[in-house]
Amino acid sequence: MLVSCRKLLTTLLQAQKWPFQPSRNMRLVQFQAPHLLGPHLGLESGNGGGVINLNTFDPTLPKTMMEFLEQGEATLSVARRALAAQLPVLPRSEVTFLAPVTRPDKVVCVGMNYVDHCKEQNVPVPKEPIIFSKFASSIVGPYDEVILPPESQEVDWEVELAVVIGKKGKRIKATDAMAHVAGFTVAHDVSARDWQMRRNGKQWLLGKTFDTFCPLGPALVTKDSIADPHNLKICCRVNGEVVQSSNTNQMVFKTEELIAWVSQFVTLYPGDVILTGTPPGVGVFRKPPVFLKKGDEVQCEIEELGIIINKVV
Repeated sequence: MLVSCRKLLTTLLQAQKWPFQPSRNMRLVQFQAPHLLGPHLGLESGNGGGVINLNTFDPTLPKTMMEFLEQGEATLSVARRALAAQLPVLPRSEVTFLAPVTRPDKVVCVGMNYVDHCKEQNVPVPKEPIIFSKFASSIVGPYDEVILPPESQEVDWEVELAVVIGKKGKRIKATDAMAHVAGFTVAHDVSARDWQMRRNGKQWLLGKTFDTFCPLGPALVTKDSIADPHNLKICCRVNGEVVQSSNTNQMVFKTEELIAWVSQFVTLYPGDVILTGTPPGVGVFRKPPVFLKKGDEVQCEIEELGIIINKVV
């Protein structure tokens, strides 16, 4: 009965959401450049393009994404004006991309949230979301290195769609959930399987939250820039070889359901990040298992959102 009700809810949500066509692509970034003091806010000029400095366009804007999101529509309207103007673009080679969100109040993660990933493990599809977390200190930028900790010999890859909260809320209804979303980005949920599956009483937290275990980026793509976040190709490549390839339509619990579920327990704040689960193809379930080693390069890519590239050191 629970499953059939959830399917009905999902159908209703999909029927009533996205009543608009995507606006011109708004891709918010945090970046640094040699000629600038500290981090700045910008707009990526298209997927893989250069950067428009929002703080030059309007010096009164905050310089961090957290403050930008906390100010809500006021700052978003400035970003829209900047997007419409013909502004100078800093070449990509001259900037360093930071994670689009740093130091959020929380990073919420969802396990076993792809139907095909459940099949890969030969386990039943969950009837309720499986929730764990990472500490915010695990977040690094889209092109930063992933550091292999000496405490683990079984570090694995997981490409994930990440939701970024834009508006505070508690006990949010699924039908109201998208009003609380700022946008989406690409996440790499790096996982130490030995600590996740065998150590620490099989609690997942320590295996998921080593430093550098949460690359994010390259941009926070606003929700009105995406036709449907639950119909995007998602893939991961290790040293150029495709290891994960699926679609976000395989998600068991969509964004609205996850926000409604999580906000029963905790207040969601602007900047909070929700990692929505990974598709099949992770290393631990290969025969024999395959884990990341020094020198590997992991590329996580989601259609419309972009690609993050992390060297393993």
